[in-house]
Amino acid sequence: MDLGIHGKRALVCASSKGLGLGCAEALAEAGVDLVMNARGTEALEASAQHIRDRYGVKVETQAGDVSNADDRAELIDRAAGVDILVTNAGGPPPGVWSDWERDDFIRALDANMLSPIALMKALMPTMIEAGWGRVVNITSQSVKAPIPALGLSNAARTGLTGYVAGTSRQVAAKGVTINNLLPGIHATDRAVSLDTGVAEAKGISMEEAQAQRAASIPTGRYGTRQEFGAACAFLCSQHAGFIVGQNILLDGGATNMTI
Repeated sequence: MDLGIHGKRALVCASSKGLGLGCAEALAEAGVDLVMNARGTEALEASAQHIRDRYGVKVETQAGDVSNADDRAELIDRAAGVDILVTNAGGPPPGVWSDWERDDFIRALDANMLSPIALMKALMPTMIEAGWGRVVNITSQSVKAPIPALGLSNAARTGLTGYVAGTSRQVAAKGVTINNLLPGIHATDRAVSLDTGVAEAKGISMEEAQAQRAASIPTGRYGTRQEFGAACAFLCSQHAGFIVGQNILLDGGATNMTI
């Protein structure tokens, strides 16, 4: 399928590895030029070069933490005029309700709610002026079915979901769509971190922890960054203009819901 976005330009946040990299690769395969961002320069430059070599698109890089105001301002300057925005940031650490203080919530809100909102506010006006744009926020399955150990993420990402619900309806008539992709467990560093915590808490091996989690997923496996990226690229395509303000689960059926 021709996604109809060859020659467009996209900012993909946290795209040196994991789900962000999967989105960057899928967009590049569709002929989209990229601005890639991540905190670690070495991994970012390696992933950017991999995409240049494989797909032949133009790739710019901007290292920095999107939750840091100065870093975010530099990223916005580099990404000025993009047609597509994919927001993404690593989730806060797991724990229990008694672990978290106000500062923990502020950090989670900055990374997983306020930074995506700031990027949308900065970059959507030129999309609106052009009459076309796509925004995809990578959030979590926890906004539909909260995960007890991820209270910080539950709170921050649900706040972003509420913001998108209203904002997406305000800009849709301008040709700009905003949607959220809700990953379940994928084979990424985040899964390694969560599985390590389970293994330590239960006194079992990583292999046992991974097997137990995989068994809880109807597909019997973790997702891949490639299939996640393909879903992102479709939402950014010419075919997705009638998909507005949706929260789309990519979790292998793990979240048992009818809506």
